[in-house]
Amino acid sequence: MATGKTGSSDSPYDDLISEIASYAYHYNVQSERAMQQARVALLDAIGCVVECLKTNQEFTSMVGPVVPGTSVPNGFKLPGTAYQLDPVKGAFDMSSLTRYLDHNDAFPGAEWGHPSDNLGAILAVSDWQCRTRKSSPGTTHGGPPMTMKTVLTAMTKAYEIQGCFQIANAFNKVGLDHTILVKIASTAVVAWLMGLTEAEAVRALSHAWIDGHPLRIFRQAPNAGPRKGWAAGDATMRAVHLCFLMRAGQPGIPTALTDPDWGFQRTSFGGAALQLPRPFKSWVMENVFFKLIPAEGHGISAVEAAVQLCAVLSSKGLNATTDIARIKVRTHEAACRIIDKRGPLSNAADRDHCMRYMLAVVLLKGSIIETADYSNSSPWAQDPRVESLRQKIDMTEDKQFTHDYHYAKKKSAASGLTIELVDGSMLDEVVVEHPLGHPGRQDTIPAVQNKFRQNMRLMFQDTEINHIIDAVEDDAMLISDFTDLLVRPEPAKPQAK
Repeated sequence: MATGKTGSSDSPYDDLISEIASYAYHYNVQSERAMQQARVALLDAIGCVVECLKTNQEFTSMVGPVVPGTSVPNGFKLPGTAYQLDPVKGAFDMSSLTRYLDHNDAFPGAEWGHPSDNLGAILAVSDWQCRTRKSSPGTTHGGPPMTMKTVLTAMTKAYEIQGCFQIANAFNKVGLDHTILVKIASTAVVAWLMGLTEAEAVRALSHAWIDGHPLRIFRQAPNAGPRKGWAAGDATMRAVHLCFLMRAGQPGIPTALTDPDWGFQRTSFGGAALQLPRPFKSWVMENVFFKLIPAEGHGISAVEAAVQLCAVLSSKGLNATTDIARIKVRTHEAACRIIDKRGPLSNAADRDHCMRYMLAVVLLKGSIIETADYSNSSPWAQDPRVESLRQKIDMTEDKQFTHDYHYAKKKSAASGLTIELVDGSMLDEVVVEHPLGHPGRQDTIPAVQNKFRQNMRLMFQDTEINHIIDAVEDDAMLISDFTDLLVRPEPAKPQAK
């Protein structure tokens, strides 16, 4: 990787860092499909925030100002609450609430990730900037106008930066968590939103790359735990903080990636060069996968196949507990590596990253698995029938499924399930290549819209929901006017969904 000038007096920076900043500052998003997808993605993420606030005590106890009872003048109004937060804590809360239930959008590749994780940084900074500008109208402020179009543009660019790196760079294979890319993408677009110069953005990005990045150990047994739900918030919080530091005049790290002794590629990426397999445009937003089943993304196709097999079992008068001898799952390599878990499952984070648990619960209940089914209080968590079925599942990689998972024109996440009965007979295999939520399915967007309304009804009336939907279509709307629509007078009290 070469190095290039940033247009400042800095030493030449790694070309890849400069390329990210140049895209964030200069690319004009012209794709109407991308902008429409961004509107859907924004609503979907807000729905996930509301869902988490109303149903999850575990994380909501962490929501709110660092110092209880404080409110930040011109601060970010956190959706679903009455909190007004500084943009750093606001980014953490918003991104974590979006991500915590594993119900927000996703994008596959050599590294799986969730592009809407970036929304916390984008919305917190935009709302704070917008309110600050309105409070001092005579003051000159840098950066773009704080409108709905700006937020949708920032989302599209963050999705693109994160997703393009995901395609060919497997951070999981060197033990790093994929939220490294949330930090990179959020840093780039937040620098633009805050009105930093492009040179300052380059400096911020260099620091984002050299941070000590989280290990993905908290996603893997026996250490899987709730940090995987707030890892994205941690990344966006750091991205915003880095941009403040660069605005204060901190210098950058010109060869953050390529320094032969101390650079990221040498010390943290096994000596390999980072790959950017396609130019930054708007492709990722156009092809994002929406999560309509609350399951780890690599297992969604298998869950959908299991639901179909439930109907077959029922039609034949068969019982999942007594009539199944073995379940054969052929799937793609990433699913085998990430969610093929054996042994005890100690918490919800463990269970929602275990394909065997997902399939066992679906076959026993006869319907889609739900968020509550992963919790320690769920009857399934201690049900011996679940453990019995888990032991009957064999997972193997199908090379064609793995190829299609990485093939840009297909981007499937396929799984095939075959049930062998105790009498030795076999049910026909059910294969799902493109599960509900895939951008290639015509029923995806209507299902996302329905999911949004269902989540929002936990806290909002239908007239309010319609107003929010209309607002997302208004490119000129000030973002502070939009977040005002999402305020609730009292902090949410979690309850059963």
